[in-house]
Amino acid sequence: MATILNIETATTNCSVSLSKEGETFALQEDNSKQYSHAERLHVYIGNLLKQNNIKPTDIDAIAVSKGPGSYTGLRIGVSTAKGLCFSLDKPLLSTSTLEALARQVKIEEGVIVPMLDARRMEVYSAVFDATFNAVRKIEAQILDENSFATYLEKGKVYFIGNGVEKTKTLITHKNAVFIDDKLPSANEMSVIAFNKYKKSDIENVAYFEPYYLKDFVALKPKPKF
Repeated sequence: MATILNIETATTNCSVSLSKEGETFALQEDNSKQYSHAERLHVYIGNLLKQNNIKPTDIDAIAVSKGPGSYTGLRIGVSTAKGLCFSLDKPLLSTSTLEALARQVKIEEGVIVPMLDARRMEVYSAVFDATFNAVRKIEAQILDENSFATYLEKGKVYFIGNGVEKTKTLITHKNAVFIDDKLPSANEMSVIAFNKYKKSDIENVAYFEPYYLKDFVALKPKPKF
């Protein structure tokens, strides 16, 4: 039975899980509004392994959320995952941050729009059907009142993620359903990672980079008075 360590750091939620055959059996996360990955990620990994009597060498693979998301958060998660893969000689799996977020929504019909805040009125988003097949690829898009109109005219559209708050101020269609206060979690990574593991769909540890979607732009520090 494949035991996989899953690492999610694309947003402020520092999240780690252990899974077997695609089922999560241990999870630790903080769902914080502040970034704490540098302080907590290694602690969470150590805690889960110790609490479940698992040695690092017992892990069959390490999965990391590849983005899109926070530049710094993704760098920390990917660097940690690659370091573990190198030291333990284990395969690296990468999972879509937005697909994992979409999997928090269970519906029979309609579409799911996972969205992450990308500052101002922009979000990183994708569209998935009820069985989590991609209907529209991942995009960085600027929101307006006509965003997702094609899907809204056809049926229910379930919006989830930290981009929901700004979306609610623009989209008022009767078919729009907003799911508040949700962030990507390592819990939903388990099934995605296991499906990749079964197909030997692994990354090159030396060359793998997060999926930023946009180039990193450093903000100028605020002037001090």
